[in-house]
Amino acid sequence: MASYAITWRKSTKKDLRKIRPDEIPGIIEAVEALAENPLPDGCTKLAGSQHIYRIRVGDYRVIYEVIGRVLIIEVIRVAHRKEVYR
Repeated sequence: MASYAITWRKSTKKDLRKIRPDEIPGIIEAVEALAENPLPDGCTKLAGSQHIYRIRVGDYRVIYEVIGRVLIIEVIRVAHRKEVYR
């Protein structure tokens, strides 16, 4: 199986700057793992969308879109679980 390319939105990079530095490596590691398995155990498809999913990384959530035709995963948002859906 071919691996997916990971892309980050500019706004997502800003989201990462708001997170505690000791939490960031775990989040990046979880996102990089999506390249090999875009739908890991525990991922949830968000209601109202066809290709947008969520994974949990501790108290944080990573919202991402799987674009299957071109093998791209675009990270849409990274935020604390209290703020991610606002």
